[in-house]
Amino acid sequence: MAQPLIILGVGRSGTTLLRVMLDRNSELAIPYESFFVPQLAHRHGRRPDLDDFLDDLGRLRTLYDWGIKPDDVRPRLHEGMTTSEAIAAIFETYAERQGKSRWGDKTPLYMQQLPLLEKLFPDASWVHLVRDGRDAALSFLELPEGFSGKTWAQPHTAAQFAARWRTEILAARRLGQLAGGRYLELRYEDLVDEPERLLRRVCEHASLAWEPGMLDHTRPSDTAHMPEHRNLAQPPTPGLRDWRSQMSSEDALAFEQVAGDVLQSSGYELVEPGGRYPSRQGRLELARFAALSRSWNLTAATYQRSPLWRRSHPPLG
Repeated sequence: MAQPLIILGVGRSGTTLLRVMLDRNSELAIPYESFFVPQLAHRHGRRPDLDDFLDDLGRLRTLYDWGIKPDDVRPRLHEGMTTSEAIAAIFETYAERQGKSRWGDKTPLYMQQLPLLEKLFPDASWVHLVRDGRDAALSFLELPEGFSGKTWAQPHTAAQFAARWRTEILAARRLGQLAGGRYLELRYEDLVDEPERLLRRVCEHASLAWEPGMLDHTRPSDTAHMPEHRNLAQPPTPGLRDWRSQMSSEDALAFEQVAGDVLQSSGYELVEPGGRYPSRQGRLELARFAALSRSWNLTAATYQRSPLWRRSHPPLG
């Protein structure tokens, strides 16, 4: 298959909208969030034992929800293949089921796993969707408890979300420096203002044919039953979240103290444009987030490599 297309973006930045639009293309299949890529990479090292790999596939809720069984993937596996190739075989199986020749992924939780993703998929095309972090924070902080996973670094305030937003955007831009022409950065606000122009840019970037049907993203999709994606039922709409009217001045300033530099470099206005960001308090918030997320990711990777993973992931179906 041709190179994969991976959508990057901090949670609540419009990546589901972009994913649904691109999935309307007759060449490209992008399923709902996969979640399993780091788990399989951590569990199987460079080259998997195929029986163990297939056994793990039968324990993954995501594949069960996609309607894919280990036996569906088995024909694409062969001795001596890398774990990267074996993981790609899962997505290839999904794409084939959709009658498509290419696959992609969109999982915002991977924003802290980008070096691993680049190592696994060195030929991938990357599309990074950036949204004003204050609007993303409004959307994120109203989600039900536990919706976006439970980690030690889970944001509960605008400033905490700002630390995550700034950290993950800069991580994606570092990936972009390595990927060169395989990386494209877009703004969510431009996507909803001019969807056809932005989608044509993505198609050119990813060597996809432009198809007008990509604009008809409001047709029912696999996210139709999810209340957190209810806005997909309407055309792209500017201003669904507006921090200027919906966020307190205290929270807006707290966000700016942490991530004002990246807001500015991304073309967003500041409440106090003359400040030096991140401020001292902002640097403390960033250090807190870095320590918590690093310890969580190390603990998660250790757990995923251990026998405990299979105990907590019994075979499905």
